[in-house]
This record gives sequence, C-alpha cells and structure tokens, in this order.
Amino acid sequence: MAHFASRRNFLAAGLTLPAVATASRSTDSPQQPAPQSHSAAAPAFHYRILGKTGIKVTTVGFGCMITSDGSVVERAADLGITYFDTARSYQQGNNERMVGAALKRKRQDITLSTKSHAATKAEALAHLDTSLKELGTDHVDIWYLHGKSRPEELTDDLIDAQQTAKQAGKIRFAGVSTHSNQAALIPFLAKHQKIDVILSAYNFTMQPDVTAALQVASEAGKGVVAMKVMAGGTGGRGRGGPNPNAEKLKQPGAMAAVYRWVTRNPFVHTTVPSMTDVEQLEENIRSANNNYSEADAKLLASHREFLRPFYCNMCGVCEGQCRYGLPVQDVLRILTYADGYGQFALGRERFQELPGEHQAARCAECPECTVQCPHGVRVAERLIRAQELFGC
Repeated sequence: MAHFASRRNFLAAGLTLPAVATASRSTDSPQQPAPQSHSAAAPAFHYRILGKTGIKVTTVGFGCMITSDGSVVERAADLGITYFDTARSYQQGNNERMVGAALKRKRQDITLSTKSHAATKAEALAHLDTSLKELGTDHVDIWYLHGKSRPEELTDDLIDAQQTAKQAGKIRFAGVSTHSNQAALIPFLAKHQKIDVILSAYNFTMQPDVTAALQVASEAGKGVVAMKVMAGGTGGRGRGGPNPNAEKLKQPGAMAAVYRWVTRNPFVHTTVPSMTDVEQLEENIRSANNNYSEADAKLLASHREFLRPFYCNMCGVCEGQCRYGLPVQDVLRILTYADGYGQFALGRERFQELPGEHQAARCAECPECTVQCPHGVRVAERLIRAQELFGC
C-alpha cells in the first residue's frame, strides 16, 4: 500500500556541514551581539528572544521526539543549536534519558524543555520529578502542559502545578503546547498571566487566523515555539499517486522553502523539527534562514494542492462531526507519524492510547461519513487507512 515518503526524501540533497563544531552567529535583532568571525563554510544561526523569558534561542531548535541516537543530539549542541525539546511520554519515557545524557556537557549552554500529559496536579508534579531524574538536571527551562486544545483543559489544578514547580526552582517558565484548534486557544493563552511560552503546530498549510493568533501572542510577550513545521514530513508520494512537484522538490534547497515559510515570521522565536540523524540535522541548519522568495511561494502553493487530500492541518472544524464521536484530528495526526515521518511504531503506540471504542471503530462499515473537511482532506479514506494500519 503506497503512502507518504519520509521527510528525508524531499528535503534538499547534498547538504554537508564541516566536521568542526563551530558556527557563525547571525541575528534578527540589532540589539544582539555582532556575529562571531568563523569560516564562511560554517553554519550561520539566527537568534531571537523567547518572549518575556529573555532567553536567546536559535531559530532552528531540535525536536527530540523520534530521535534515538544521542550522538545526533550531542552534535546539534556542538554545532550551536540552543533549544532542545522532549516530553515525559516520548519513547515510553526513554527519550528523556537519552536527551539528558547527550546534553550533559552542554546543560548550562542550552535551553531544555519537557512536557506532561498529566490530568491532575499530583500526577503532573510526579511526572516532573521523574523527568528531572531522567534528564539528569535539577530544573528544566520550560515545562509544558502538553497537547491542549481548549481553554477548559487548562484547569486551575494544572496551572497551580506549574506555579508550585516554579516556586520550588524545578522549572524556570511555564508553557502550554497545542496541536489543534490554535486559533481559538492561542488568544486565551496570550492573555493568561501565568503562561510564559506557547508551543504550537505551525506550517504553511495553516489558516491565516493561526498566524494572526501567534503574532498576537508574541506581541503580548509570550515565547512562541513552532512544531510540525514540515507539514507532516510528507513529500514524495501519497496514496493518490506520485507528487507532481517531486523533481522540483529534489533540487538542492527546494523543500527548505517549507522551513523558510515558518522562520520568515519574526514572531516565531524558535522551531522544533524532528530529526533522527546527522543528515537531517545538517539539512535543518541550512534551511533555517529568512530568504523566503516568490519562487518558494509558488512551489508551496502547488505542493499544498498535492497535500490537500492527505494532510490535516488541525484547524478543529471537524470536531464533533463524527456520529460515533471519533476524535478525527487525533487519528489523522497519529496516521501522519507513520505515513509522513515513517514512524510506524510511534503511530501504533499513539493509536493504542485512544479509548478502546475508538480503536475498535471501523469507518469502512459506516454507510456515509458525516465529517466534511473544508480543506479537502479525504477524511473517511484516511481514517480507514489508520484503522487498517494500526487496528488489531
């Protein structure tokens, strides 16, 4: 059964960084230190300030979710990346242990964040204590309440957990991450006095209201971190056939346009693309510049049309439309782990976290799908694929 190609297949080819662990520094802000003088061949980083936290971060960060090789994380820090993101749930808890070991030498030079899916204060604080132990540190710089979609999910209990942890010196700043319904949730977070940083899915497929919301959040002093920046890692082939842009996307630097679309926005302070090897690491460092062009825009417009039937941009419109109550956005996001990133085990793990009745659902038996995506995603087809791929 054909499915999306892995992200590596459509990013720029032949990008190689020097073996030395040095990096020239460029910046978007005139208030930042002047660039250091290094070899012209060394990677150049842009820096931004993470809202009112005052933390200076590289615009290209490191999302560690699917990384299993600690040497890649260590290499990223040596090259000069300063922001690293993990979570208590990643790789059944093993990811934090790997990240902690890889960054031990650089702990004082980097910004480290982790996340918790906990539903109560007691559970959240227990997660944090475990995270600190696994990471081998006495504090994390940012601790996120993970995967929130609605204001009511941010209970006083959970907010109090973050404040308790902050007062104890276990975290420096409190954050919230969101995969969906951002246009409704982010404005709430922008006004929330106890939230310092927002981690949001953000890429070129998103609607303008998400861009507007993130800009408002940045102007309110919130740190803004973008995830899912590569639009699901999809590129070479979908179930509908070959990508008509495939040859263009193979050209050196072409699909870096996807990354440039995000980093061109000054209100995005850093990004956390997933990386599994040094090749991807080097590609991301080369891609994270602000030279977004008219040619990039044309290419992404065409690429968006190819992705339209397959990729869910998590707008939230379909919420509640399924007659059987399936969490459509969640299932489509889980499918992207396998079809987009090539991470079948991760997709299956997330699928098995769904309630039993949702795992057991079989959309192929439904006479007519009640979910209509305004962006053209073939919802029924994608749900059926997820059930065939991950179901027992």
